[in-house]
Amino acid sequence: MNFLAHIYLSGDNELIAIGNFMADSIKGKHYKKYPDELQVGIRLHREIDTFTDAHPTVRLSTKRLHENYSHYSGVIVDILYDHFLAKNWSHYSPIPLAIYVDDFYETLKTHAEFLPPRAQKMVPYMIAGNWLLNYAKIEGIQNVLIGMNRRTNNISGMDKATDELKEFYHEFEAEFTSFFEELRVFSEEKLATLKQMYALE
Repeated sequence: MNFLAHIYLSGDNELIAIGNFMADSIKGKHYKKYPDELQVGIRLHREIDTFTDAHPTVRLSTKRLHENYSHYSGVIVDILYDHFLAKNWSHYSPIPLAIYVDDFYETLKTHAEFLPPRAQKMVPYMIAGNWLLNYAKIEGIQNVLIGMNRRTNNISGMDKATDELKEFYHEFEAEFTSFFEELRVFSEEKLATLKQMYALE
């Protein structure tokens, strides 16, 4: 899953959401140097990624892309699934997406001191381009994929993946919807377990 899903699955604790957001920049056991709530977010992120990567429905989505994008297929599916979450946001949250993402941007600014350098560099671009809100549009996903392709020195071809998104739109959306219900249940249970381990709430 990509940024929006990870943030959403963190619940209503700001520091857990920050930990989940920045987790890809934290390697190995380096998460232990952070406050407990951030540790919970980082560990939750890893659990979500493991569950997602092994899930047969997600593999259906990645298989559709594998011929053209090889090992980048999983990264693309993460981004496409965030599109369907954003597009169908009202099914998952009573808070309008525009308000939700603005609140998260403010959370990022408030807790910027916790962000690793890589995330600190990225956040101003994320806010300026309103990435999280623009996930709801195919054009927004296109911009993300262009940026991802650029970071692979243009060898991944990910900027072309909106072609498959448009061609197989209903298939991807159905797979996301089915999978995300399972992921929500898994994440709620895992988050509750982690909070108990750290004696939070």
